[in-house]
Amino acid sequence: MNISPLLLARLQFAFTVGFHILWPAYSIGIAAFIAFLNGLWLKTNRPVYQRLMHFWQKLFALGFAMGVVTGLVLSYEIGTNWGGFAKATGAVTGPLFTFEVLTAFFLEAGFLGIALLGETRVGRGWHFFANIMVAVGTMTSALWILSANSWMQTPAGVIRDVDGVFHVVNWWAAIFNPSFPYRFMHMVCACMITGCLIVAGVSALQLRAQGQSEHAKVGLSLALWLLLVLAPLQLLLGDMHGLNTREHQPVKLAAIEGRWETGRSVPLTLFAWPDQKAEVNRYAVEIPHLSSLILTHRWNGEIRGLKEVPPEDRPVVPLVFFAFRLMVASGLAIVALAFIGAWLRHRGSLFASTWFHRALIAATPLGWVAILAGWVVTEAGRQPYVVYGLLRTANAVSVLPAPTNLMTLLVFIALYMSLFCGFLWYWSRIVLGGPDAPFPTPLAGTRTATTPALLGRAK
Repeated sequence: MNISPLLLARLQFAFTVGFHILWPAYSIGIAAFIAFLNGLWLKTNRPVYQRLMHFWQKLFALGFAMGVVTGLVLSYEIGTNWGGFAKATGAVTGPLFTFEVLTAFFLEAGFLGIALLGETRVGRGWHFFANIMVAVGTMTSALWILSANSWMQTPAGVIRDVDGVFHVVNWWAAIFNPSFPYRFMHMVCACMITGCLIVAGVSALQLRAQGQSEHAKVGLSLALWLLLVLAPLQLLLGDMHGLNTREHQPVKLAAIEGRWETGRSVPLTLFAWPDQKAEVNRYAVEIPHLSSLILTHRWNGEIRGLKEVPPEDRPVVPLVFFAFRLMVASGLAIVALAFIGAWLRHRGSLFASTWFHRALIAATPLGWVAILAGWVVTEAGRQPYVVYGLLRTANAVSVLPAPTNLMTLLVFIALYMSLFCGFLWYWSRIVLGGPDAPFPTPLAGTRTATTPALLGRAK
């Protein structure tokens, strides 16, 4: 089997960063929900909010640890596998990654101990402040990382010297590049939705397993109220992001739509099989005019086609095309769940509808599915460039033998799957135990004065 080192390097980074993305998304959504519960407890003094807060703090701690472990790998991977990228963009991305560590990570890590263990030591008000700071820290992390990634999508504020190295001449323009505001809002909202789906799925599972418990009812109700706001909002943010993509990355948008020819009054392709070699869509199912209306907000708006650039400057169209439809389908399913939940609430049968609870349990990972699909659209749609229009991916990779990349890819897969199994073991024990269960210790029958034991005392 002859696989190019470039493809193996891309597959390795795709796997490691794709696995890592799960945990910041989890952390952002759950941290915000914990701060929300803390605020409700302070306002109402209802013990159920305090119990739920402690319960989700345990689950947040597990996800936070997974994010730290899997995130450390990426910085080393950029240096080892993507030396050309590190050399060319280090003056831009290096400071942005440093800002993320100095602000977001230290903010999260500094206040996480107080949030998990300091409630009885610092008082309710300061404990609430610590939970807010943890939530703000997770979002600040997203700000810097998405700023760096958005710069790679829509580079601005830099010049390039004769050696191909980028230098910042305007930090404001580089940080707040043209696509950053839209991508940041879209991603943070997606993380919030992901967190709400996890809360809804866990609450539905507990309703089925533990009966009509108050904490499960309250958790389910809050999650569905938040989804009812966030899911439609995400559609609006996605529309704004699409308009920005049309302006700054028209080739990516053409791949998303499977549009080969530039034209007006362009139909929306619901389904097709893009044939990249023949430059046609096979088995297309289309709705007349709708693509122009959605993407330009005009009935006869113009959409640029893939044929405006040479074949070597186009992404892998089927990958981008189908990933986008998976993302949209996941988003529409989430919207449907939110409105069905509102309808059941109106009828007074929200907590008695077994079929809906099962649907929520099945939909628990749907936010992650949408995020991963959207990430594939974003990154694969930018190809063949790592810095859009300026630095090709083939010129950014390190010169490493294919067997080395293949071996490390297989090691990462085995290691990350082991980590994920460990996470699921701890996570499921906490979920099934409910708010009253202590944090599980690694060895049955043992209990030491370690962090897991202390977490059990945080109640």
